[in-house]
Amino acid sequence: MMPLAPSERARNVQLPIIPTVAGWIAETPGTISLGQGVAYYGPPPEAMRAIDRFLAAPGSHPYQPDAGMTDLRAAFEEKLRGENGIDAPFERRIIVTAGANQAFINAVLAICDPGDEVILLVPYYFNHEMAIALAGCRPVCVPTDGNFQPRLDAIEAAVTPRTRAVVTVSPNNPTGAVYSREVLTEINSLCARRGIYHISDEAYEYFTYDRAEHFSPGSLVGDAHTISIYSLSKAYGMASWRIGFLVAPERLFDDLIKVQDTVIVCAPAISQAVAREALRIGRGYCETHRETIAGVRRQVLRRLESASDLLSVPPSRGAFYFFAKVRAAMDDLQLAERLVREHGVAAIPGRTFGVGKECCLRISYGSLTLETATVGIDRLIDGLRKILGA
Repeated sequence: MMPLAPSERARNVQLPIIPTVAGWIAETPGTISLGQGVAYYGPPPEAMRAIDRFLAAPGSHPYQPDAGMTDLRAAFEEKLRGENGIDAPFERRIIVTAGANQAFINAVLAICDPGDEVILLVPYYFNHEMAIALAGCRPVCVPTDGNFQPRLDAIEAAVTPRTRAVVTVSPNNPTGAVYSREVLTEINSLCARRGIYHISDEAYEYFTYDRAEHFSPGSLVGDAHTISIYSLSKAYGMASWRIGFLVAPERLFDDLIKVQDTVIVCAPAISQAVAREALRIGRGYCETHRETIAGVRRQVLRRLESASDLLSVPPSRGAFYFFAKVRAAMDDLQLAERLVREHGVAAIPGRTFGVGKECCLRISYGSLTLETATVGIDRLIDGLRKILGA
């Protein structure tokens, strides 16, 4: 008998790097992680009180509507209108998903056929590349400039008759770059002109610094080709609760519901109940914590800039990442493993995000205290000096 093998589709998708790095960390006690992108705080305590009410309500335990609880979707419609300038009636434009990752793959499955192409800007968010490949589609990787900003000419040159969408992530994971209103408007106009979708991932919308401003392309007039993705994982400290939102043109709603019903039926109801209360509390909850993260960011950036002989850090005014370019010809996966095993500090190698020619590391600071950040970055810099002989 021939041995049973996985599908070529699954075989050709990269293995997620976060569990790999987590494995190195588990084998190296005392490691400080600058790896996974999570916030240091949890959901609003007031929102957690919704759990008791949920458990006591007899109608809580059956399946909920595929698109999400009506009052949660209505609350998100209000949030979009007030904060993002997007007028999206929830009945046929807003779907609650199990996190932003599910929102993304729902969108890809609804708009793409096998063999279609989706344009990603490099460095890309690795789960986007994985989702496109799992859908039987082709990720087309387009380089950004030296500061990780989009290059409109490169995007337009990459469009072919099989292109179905251009994906932007702003504030960006993994680079922390924030795209300007002007740049996002140009990309949106390009998509409209070429008859393709613009998928705008805005999971880090509340995390901007140094007077940077977030802009939602879905607020533009004539946004019938714009798909917007949001998440409560970062802003409300709800990563494990798995609540995201997909905002799409009305004509896609029925097909998106087909995908939703097949994959998950509905996002976890108890999570939706907590999310509803979190939205009622509002973004002020995040703003308080963002100031703490901003203080850690300043400390991390100062220490990285003091090691300019080892690495450079392009401008990063959003999310909670720096994407450092290491001045070495070394394989960054090997470098990342040695940093964990020999120096007790974890970062994510750039190859995971599609960077192949440079040695890069994604450094995350959202989960750190000032003290931990200081020790972690010092370990990183000391480790680089020893490994690279600098």
